[in-house]
Amino acid sequence: MSETASKYEAPSSVPVGVDPTRASIARVYDAFLGGKDNYEIDRQVFEKVRATAPEARDLAWSNRNFLTRAVRFLTDQGDIRQFLDCGSGLPTAENTHQIAQRIDPEARVVYVDNDPVVIAHGEALLTENDFTHFVSADIFQPQDVLQSEVVQKHLDFTKPIGLLQVGTLHHYTADNGADLMKEYIDALPSGSFVAISHFLDPQTPEHSRLARRMEDVFLHSPMGSGSFRTREQILEFLPGLEIISPGPGKPGDLELSDMWWPDGPRLRPLSQVEQCSAAVVGRKP
Repeated sequence: MSETASKYEAPSSVPVGVDPTRASIARVYDAFLGGKDNYEIDRQVFEKVRATAPEARDLAWSNRNFLTRAVRFLTDQGDIRQFLDCGSGLPTAENTHQIAQRIDPEARVVYVDNDPVVIAHGEALLTENDFTHFVSADIFQPQDVLQSEVVQKHLDFTKPIGLLQVGTLHHYTADNGADLMKEYIDALPSGSFVAISHFLDPQTPEHSRLARRMEDVFLHSPMGSGSFRTREQILEFLPGLEIISPGPGKPGDLELSDMWWPDGPRLRPLSQVEQCSAAVVGRKP
C-alpha cells in the first residue's frame, strides 16, 4: 500500500466480497431500502439499528431522495454533464445516470465502489450505456480513484464535474476526513460541485442521544462504521467551496437531507431519525 493510501485507511476500505459472514455497507443499505441483494448478516445490522431507532429505514431513504434532487439540480441548474459518484452502492431505482441522462442523454457518469457484488450488478446494468462506467476502487483513496484509467478516460478535468459523496463519508472513521476531501476538491476544475449527505449529530439533547445510540450500534456491528458528525465537522469536508442555498430564502449552509430543496410541502413532520441526516452542496469558484 502506498503512503497516500495508508494515510486514509478505514475499516470500510476493505472489500468484503461475497463473504456471507461479513456485513457489507452496500448490502446493509440494500436491506435498509427493502432490497433483496443482502445476506442474513446484513439484515442483522439493520435489525439492530431498528431496535434502537424504529424508523431507521428513514436514514437510507433520506440519503437516496437527496441524491435524486441533488443530481437533478446539478444537471438542470448547474449545467453539470459529468459526474463522479463515489460509493454508488447496489443499483436501485433512480440511479445517478438515470436522473442525469433524463435531462441530457449524453451526461457522463463514473461510479466508484470496491464491493465485488456492487461492481457485478453495476456492470450488468450498464452494458448498453456508453456514457456510464464503473471503477473498482476504494473511495477513501482519492488518488487511486482520480488516477484510474476509467476516470481519466471518461471524465474531462478541464470542465466542471459533479462529485457525489452521498451516504459515504460517515463510513470513513480514520479521522475527520477533511484532508481526504481536500484531495478530491483540489483535483476538480472551477465550476464543479460537491454533494454530500451524512449522518448528523444535531447537538440537541433529544436527537443527539438518538444519534449516538445509532452510531454505537453501527460501529459495534459487523459493518464496523457509521459516524454521526456535527454540522461543523461535516462542513469541513467542503474547504473553499461556495455553499449552495438549501431552500428558498435560506443562506448557504448544511440542511437536513429531507429539507434540502424538497419537491413540495411536507404533510407530515420529520421522524426522529430524519432529524439525524444532513445534506450540503458546494460549488468550487
